[in-house]
Amino acid sequence: MQRFEQYLSDNLPQVPSFHPVYEDALGVMLTAGGKRFRPMLLLNIVDAYEPMLYNGALPVALALEMFHTYSLIHDDLPAMDDADLRRGHQTLHKRYDEVTAILAGDALNTDAFLLIAQAPLREDVKIKLVELLALNGGSRGMVLGQAIDCYFENKPLSIEEVKILHRNKTAKLIAVSLQMGALIVGLEKSIQDALYAFGIDLGLLFQIQDDIIDETQSEEEAGKTTGNDSDKNSFVNLLGLEETVLEADTLAKDLQRRFEDFDEKLQTALEPLMNTYLYRHTKD
Repeated sequence: MQRFEQYLSDNLPQVPSFHPVYEDALGVMLTAGGKRFRPMLLLNIVDAYEPMLYNGALPVALALEMFHTYSLIHDDLPAMDDADLRRGHQTLHKRYDEVTAILAGDALNTDAFLLIAQAPLREDVKIKLVELLALNGGSRGMVLGQAIDCYFENKPLSIEEVKILHRNKTAKLIAVSLQMGALIVGLEKSIQDALYAFGIDLGLLFQIQDDIIDETQSEEEAGKTTGNDSDKNSFVNLLGLEETVLEADTLAKDLQRRFEDFDEKLQTALEPLMNTYLYRHTKD
């Protein structure tokens, strides 16, 4: 991912003004690290099928990372998770103040769509990319999941309701990263749909694994605030740790089976990520 990291570094938001911290606040969480999972999903698919489109896809990959980072900044706010640590660094509202954090998140959200609109790709492709990100990141996707999560703190949900919560809050942005990569390279609609469905379950696995990490790792190990889910509808709170690990293992095995049904190029594109993340709860 060195090419992406260099591209990110070279294309941080630049908004010079007399505001003392605004420009810094826009970039600090982007440069603080993170797995870059969503841009990696998109770029690996593009590289596997149409490497000549890789440079044109870089702005779209950065848009995904910016959109994801906005969601983390807002998720950490006092009105939501009230977290002190993210990616091993102080959260924005702790580093600066709550107003700066809210506005930085707002800016990254909007700038993500600007990046897609200005990407050197066909206009019809860019319109569809904007539509997909808006559908999965907005009121029908990630924001819905966050709204359910916050509203139902201290109000137990069923396991199926928790899965609906996290399919929206976490999984849809992962699924659409795969779908957007497939769209850029012109894969058939049936393959786009299969990748999206795969991504939904991969995102659900990610959330189950995060619940396990929250329960079993320190803040230093995880690089973010942990032990913060006691009032939330987490898988561990509802199922217990042992049952949650079993749920993760069952889902991981199903994903592995489906991964093996993909064509060789898709397997090549996704294999490094699968190897790194598919069973990460068993390696920690």
